[in-house]
Amino acid sequence: MLDSNLKVKMKKIYIITFVLGLVACNGDLDIKPQQSLDQSVALSNDANVKKVLLGAYDGISGFSQALGSYGFLWGGDILMFSELLAADGELTWVGTYNQPREVYGKKILTNNSFTRANWTGGYYTINICNNILEAIDKVNEDDRDRVKGEALFIRGAVYFELVRFFGQSYSAGNTSSNLAVPIVLKGTTKIDESSFVKRATVEEVYQQVLSDLTEAEALLPDENDVYATKSVAAAILSRVYLGMADYTNAAAAADRVIGSGLFELTPTYEGAFNNSSNSTEDIFAMQVNEQDGNNDMQLYWSTSEYGARDGDVQINDKHLTYYEDGDARLDMFYDSNGARRTTKWQQQYKILPIARLAEMYLTRAEANLRLGTAVGDTPENDLNAIRDRVGLDPITDPTLDDILHERKVELAFEGSAIHDLKRLKGTADGFAYNANAMIFPIPAREISANPNLVQNDGYSAN
Repeated sequence: MLDSNLKVKMKKIYIITFVLGLVACNGDLDIKPQQSLDQSVALSNDANVKKVLLGAYDGISGFSQALGSYGFLWGGDILMFSELLAADGELTWVGTYNQPREVYGKKILTNNSFTRANWTGGYYTINICNNILEAIDKVNEDDRDRVKGEALFIRGAVYFELVRFFGQSYSAGNTSSNLAVPIVLKGTTKIDESSFVKRATVEEVYQQVLSDLTEAEALLPDENDVYATKSVAAAILSRVYLGMADYTNAAAAADRVIGSGLFELTPTYEGAFNNSSNSTEDIFAMQVNEQDGNNDMQLYWSTSEYGARDGDVQINDKHLTYYEDGDARLDMFYDSNGARRTTKWQQQYKILPIARLAEMYLTRAEANLRLGTAVGDTPENDLNAIRDRVGLDPITDPTLDDILHERKVELAFEGSAIHDLKRLKGTADGFAYNANAMIFPIPAREISANPNLVQNDGYSAN
């Protein structure tokens, strides 16, 4: 999300990850944190707060020199892990890295550095947002709502990803007793007993996510270049509500995005991918170019001839059985390095779509069909807008299965697989949606550093 001059200067101040999120930008903010740091030094004026906000976008894209991590969260890794967990014979991890192999095999060790990076990077980014919110009065009044809305959006989005991977799904029930992740809403500038926060319940985290994203949507502008907008917040809210089986609010949130008139489906399915800038369909995307940004979906899914690794994820025949004859989405598959690939993530230095308009049509269609309503449009029209683009005949009076099937093939390999599987109470590779192995362990070093953390069931304490 940042220009090439932005460099992160921060170092970890302790083993736990509730660290002060400060970035340096063009040499104007060059802070070297110690065990304690006066926040007023770093967030004392409008310009510096806005530079720190750029650091929050870098954080959600998965970049942090401070934490020695690249590509986690929306930089691609957390999208890939969703697909690997839900693979069920459609995908195979053939790469040499053991950490993604553990996720694919659902035998994750508590010291897995890839899953730990999502926790560490998540809280690093949350802490940046917390510090921004505490210094919001330093922002020029004309920009204050926008900056606050962006910080709230990023914090809510990160908590949403963390709760979905480190806690049981909402569909598993017991949301008021199942543990998720700690909720930290104040900036951390030093390590003391208050830093050792207990895990909140799934329900508590979901309510915090709803609070952050709802307020963000109210504060954000309709347009904001490539950064968060009202529609971006509404799109993520639609995912939250869908996961909670709150179909009324899911339909309404998706309808707000569609009804904004700011987005339209690309003329071809292929046109929604491998772009150097946002397409007409992109509600939100991580910006990637030769100087900046991360796209670990391309790194692991593509091959060396396109500047990636050797094709760590291969697509199996089982996946292709879900497509109808004549579906233009079948043209998105190709063979390289001895296996089948998807052109969605083929090209290097292309943006990484996080939320597309097609998803909003399918969410609205599903929610309306379940409710017997027609908020914005009918399920039939929404479904067939997606089918028409890929050359398929319309379906009259579609069933729920029709819509869910369309969702599967339309959003394949984009990071929704495990979340759809869990909310629909499915299975993958013989594991039930609520199996202990289907969620990440709390990182071992966090358990060691924070005496108030407890490990997820099915994993050793250390």
